[in-house]
Amino acid sequence: MRGLPWPAKAYLVVVIGAAAALVGNIVVVPGQLAGVGEYGTLLVLALLFLVCESMPTLLNVEQFAVSVSFSAALAAVVLVGPEGAAIVGLTAVVSVRPGLPLVKRLFNGAQFAICGYASGKVYEFFGGVTGVPEVNDFEALVGPYAVAAALFVPLNIVLTLTMVRLASTERAERMPARGMAQFLLSYFGYATFGLLVAGLWATVASISAVLVLLPLFIARWAFGQYHAQQRSYDATIAALCQAVETKDYYTRGHCTRVSLASTMIAQEIGMGAERLRAIRYAGMLHDVGKLGVPTKVLQKDGPLTEEEFAAIQLHPMRGLEIVRGIDFLDEAFAGIMHHHERHDGRGYPMGLAGDEIPEFARVIAVADAFDSMTSDRSYRGARPVEVAVAELHKGAGSQFDPEMVAAFVRALEREPWQPPRKASPPPCDETETTTKDHDDPTMPIEVVGGS
Repeated sequence: MRGLPWPAKAYLVVVIGAAAALVGNIVVVPGQLAGVGEYGTLLVLALLFLVCESMPTLLNVEQFAVSVSFSAALAAVVLVGPEGAAIVGLTAVVSVRPGLPLVKRLFNGAQFAICGYASGKVYEFFGGVTGVPEVNDFEALVGPYAVAAALFVPLNIVLTLTMVRLASTERAERMPARGMAQFLLSYFGYATFGLLVAGLWATVASISAVLVLLPLFIARWAFGQYHAQQRSYDATIAALCQAVETKDYYTRGHCTRVSLASTMIAQEIGMGAERLRAIRYAGMLHDVGKLGVPTKVLQKDGPLTEEEFAAIQLHPMRGLEIVRGIDFLDEAFAGIMHHHERHDGRGYPMGLAGDEIPEFARVIAVADAFDSMTSDRSYRGARPVEVAVAELHKGAGSQFDPEMVAAFVRALEREPWQPPRKASPPPCDETETTTKDHDDPTMPIEVVGGS
């Protein structure tokens, strides 16, 4: 707690204090515990909540996970009332999730207690009956339960994200709209499990929790395997990028930035989630073929011979040769192979034109040129974003696909580009100095003819 900013500390004290007052009132004031119902049911739900809270489920959204423990808290709303739901939520304090600090445990328990109590009161207000439902009363649960879940889910998210925002010492990245929609849908989807637990309790009692949540934990294991595989993919891509960027000090970070710019364009033109992942990989690996180009050619000071320029032109094909055995890259292969084609057909390696050029390659061509122009090079400083955008407009219809240029400009208006930090000069080595850049449309490579 020492490292938290003072607004976060104040917010933490308020939330924990409110929960402590709420639970204290339930425990101390005579008659409050009467609404809890059977203590055996309360104990089972508390244990179920604790197990779920200790095993969060990963979502397909970077850096986000959701605990399905609130399914048990919402089941408690029906089975043991708002007071019982508050007590069930409070058990998050003793979560055995590895590496979770005490402060986070206290906050999680407090906010779950508040959410459980508030949604329980709403459930009762809209006609929900507390206690184990009769077999034929399931339909009567649906309406009040839906309202309770509609309060619990956003209240839980608001309380949590407010704490995250206040505790962050850096400007937090805003979650993409598509990611937030998935996050909310996942929450509401998991909320239905609480209704199933409550509905089945009348026939199979506590076994209902096992029947409902066992498939959920199997799904969680599958998600874990999927995300572990994705992390392996990302590590593979990162290693290849690092190998490429060791060839030229001034292009460090170029692969990552091209990947980001390519993703911005892809989102603007409406690519789906799977294609977005593929183009992110394509942007990261678009220059992997440089591994097959001699370093002395990439860093040559002065005009290139025809043979050396031919070696440069081969790097897209070299790149395809290097990565073609990596099955998960999928459509990324086309972006790697053809990102130096030109809209007017004067590019390389195959001289494709217009719509003959794969869509991934047309996207990466714009992102690649833009980052090259807005980054420092040994022979010049980074150009302002406005100048680079003007050059893209100038090349639209000749070097670049006009639709991709327009999409990128729209994306930049919505999400301003953050140029890379100014590069510090590498250790002095006058024998290797890059003076031309084949990605920069304003600095064409000079080629001298052979004798």
